[in-house]
Amino acid sequence: MKKTKIPVIATVAIILGGSILWAADHIDAPAVTNMATDITDVYAFKGADANSRVFVVNTQGLLSPTATAAAKFDANTLIEINIDNNNDNVEDLVIQAIYDGTNMKFYGPVKPTATGTKSQLEGPVTASVAVTTYSSSPVTATGTNAIKVFAGPRDDPFFFDLDQFKKIIAGTASGFNNPGKDTFAGTNVMSIVVEVPVSLLGASTGKINIWAETKKKI
Repeated sequence: MKKTKIPVIATVAIILGGSILWAADHIDAPAVTNMATDITDVYAFKGADANSRVFVVNTQGLLSPTATAAAKFDANTLIEINIDNNNDNVEDLVIQAIYDGTNMKFYGPVKPTATGTKSQLEGPVTASVAVTTYSSSPVTATGTNAIKVFAGPRDDPFFFDLDQFKKIIAGTASGFNNPGKDTFAGTNVMSIVVEVPVSLLGASTGKINIWAETKKKI
């Protein structure tokens, strides 16, 4: 199944032995604003098990509680985590997630058939999990090679004072307040979470670069 790329919205680099790093973007890409393809955040951090790493991709930002109850993943949208493990800025491995109408199916980490703007599902499925419904206890699953996965709505964890940022840009304020006002408080996102053993990431230097994409079926 061929996919073509929606514009890349977030990138992040992580040192395998380091702390949490992230990148964020909320409704800044006009082509995908208010669509299931809109990536809001990418997170990567050490798992509870020191020998694993966790990757999080959040989409569909600024969902109100009412909108969250009706929000769904798009069965025609592939969510892809790209992993560069030799610092050449080309994906060496991908982790892919796609919704089948009930479950979120995960593929990889696996070497992609092609790199860049087009992808195909790189089988076989390595994990599958039912999408957690709003206000329900989180449903998780463990697939092959101890890969753990989740998919569903979550509270938006990103803190940003957008109003104060606008004042700074306009020249009417010189900096952020402490404490600031969390613009995203009370809003939700649709999230996928993948925990992967470090041994599957193939990073001989101990470092990887990651970026996330959403790609539409054509």
